[in-house]
Amino acid sequence: MKTLKERYNEEVRAALQVEFGYSSIMAVPKIEKVVLNQGLGHSKEDSKALERAAKEMGLIALQKPVVTKAKKSISNFKLREGQSVGLKVTLRGQRMYVFLEKLLNIALPRIREFRGINPNAFDGRGNYTMGVREQLIFPEITYDMVDSVRGMDIAIVTTAKTDEEAKALLTALGFPFRK
Repeated sequence: MKTLKERYNEEVRAALQVEFGYSSIMAVPKIEKVVLNQGLGHSKEDSKALERAAKEMGLIALQKPVVTKAKKSISNFKLREGQSVGLKVTLRGQRMYVFLEKLLNIALPRIREFRGINPNAFDGRGNYTMGVREQLIFPEITYDMVDSVRGMDIAIVTTAKTDEEAKALLTALGFPFRK
């Protein structure tokens, strides 16, 4: 079976070039990066929760996450400037393709009552963002090691100029959009 990168280079690229009439193969949209983001608002007092979440996200992404800090203080949320509020990982190159294959082939089919991903979650500039409610759908995370169920946002950044081009790219790569 071909990897996602091989399928893009051998099949998807040529098909998109014909479909949208690009003059150069370099004009064909591709996935630039995947950003995983996890907000930890509920566990800002508990420093161990941040460490556990970082460990889990590191296992999922195969890369150490960066701790995101609050930019300014908000008294209503009991938030101080510089306080840790989440984690993020930016995946590029081979790790990005490994993560996307894992997401498409293992994680998404494990979601209960999964009917496809939302086709309207494009941002107008060819980028797609989806949310995952629990980290347990990834094969590296076992039920025993989880202290609390955390979701995450997955942003797929493409070089496509329009949402139509980005959707064609992701559909050709095998993303299961809801009908």
